[in-house]
Amino acid sequence: MNSEHPRPRRVVITGLGVVTSIGTGPEAFLDGLRTGRSGVKPITSFDTSGYAYANGCEVDDFDPAEWIERIDPDELGRASQFSVAAARMAVADAGMDVEELRDRRALVTIGTTDGESRDLDVLIEHQLADGPERLDPVLARRSSAGLLSSSVVGELGLTDVEAVTIPTACAAGNYAIGSGFDAIRSGEAEAALAGGADAVCRKTFTGFYRLGTIAPEVCQPFDADRQGILTGEGAGVLFMESLDSALARGARIYAEVLGYGLNCDAHHPVAPDRDSLAACMDLAHRNAGIKPEDVDFISAHGTGTQANDVTEAGAIRQVFPEPPPTVSIKSMLGHTMGAASALATAACALAVTERFIPPTVNHRRTDPDCGLDPVPNRARPADVRIVQNNALAFAGNNAVLILARYEGGGRAPGAGTPPAGGPVPGGAAA
Repeated sequence: MNSEHPRPRRVVITGLGVVTSIGTGPEAFLDGLRTGRSGVKPITSFDTSGYAYANGCEVDDFDPAEWIERIDPDELGRASQFSVAAARMAVADAGMDVEELRDRRALVTIGTTDGESRDLDVLIEHQLADGPERLDPVLARRSSAGLLSSSVVGELGLTDVEAVTIPTACAAGNYAIGSGFDAIRSGEAEAALAGGADAVCRKTFTGFYRLGTIAPEVCQPFDADRQGILTGEGAGVLFMESLDSALARGARIYAEVLGYGLNCDAHHPVAPDRDSLAACMDLAHRNAGIKPEDVDFISAHGTGTQANDVTEAGAIRQVFPEPPPTVSIKSMLGHTMGAASALATAACALAVTERFIPPTVNHRRTDPDCGLDPVPNRARPADVRIVQNNALAFAGNNAVLILARYEGGGRAPGAGTPPAGGPVPGGAAA
């Protein structure tokens, strides 16, 4: 292979930054996953009078000053605070010295659904009450969605860096991780901070409420009596680097990223399409060089709505002759929007490392129309080697990510034959 076409780098996850309603930091998050902790409580972020019910999964123990050092936290909206905190957490968890990181070519890519809609909610409220001339300039400055990524750059003092905010709604976290994978695999970046962040806001809660998809009490993915989603918040940011880099500095490796698949069917504004999702899974498997039978469990999008769960389960059965255990951590975290698939990826990486499958909590009776094993209510010990993480978003934006345990040597354990001509140099897309 000549120098003009270098071999694609293998990409690994060496640091996790997580802010969630069931625990902040990798250790607390792991404990929450193992014990099936629920983050559900009444929403306090905005006035919920007038709604028949208003439970959610808010982060109530987060102090941005514990994590944000170079930027005044008050200059950032809540989602950007989450993003910056999770990024700094991921760097620390990776054992990467910040000064060394500043010498590396880096990518910061953060996915989101709402950006800083929480601040936009407040600005609109003030405008209606007092007129546009009375708007708070601090709130106005910090309402830009671009701050979710650019503030990470400022906080860490990075200079040789690209900062990207990806707005592909509820699949945005996986989109961002795929972007980081591509950049490291191709050599365009030496390190990537990739994930997603969102904060609970009135706009999104009200939208789902009017659609009739907010659950009155808890989220019950794949359950026969499921009634919808609960909105949540938080951030998941991964520190990603090449395998060579991780081995050279003796870093702990949570998991290897084998590949991913993306597609956008634009079939319907809100309803998922079974065939399109199945095609996206096929793309991810081909890109990762695996077969369906190699997958030990699936982290489903699993929102707990009637339409999503039946459609997603149908797509899984279409691809997998014998579907593996299929779980949804939204039963614990709620739907954290742009952070959802990034937090699910962090959960998958922990599951690979710690050899267990997280549970789907609040489960009483599996819907026969879903026909999956949701690992009800209790975590399950398992020799987890390869994991699939599904993400679905409005307008048919699908993103499926494949992770594997790193055990040294050649290809990841259980991996199948790469596509003809060798691995695809980047994520598969259609």
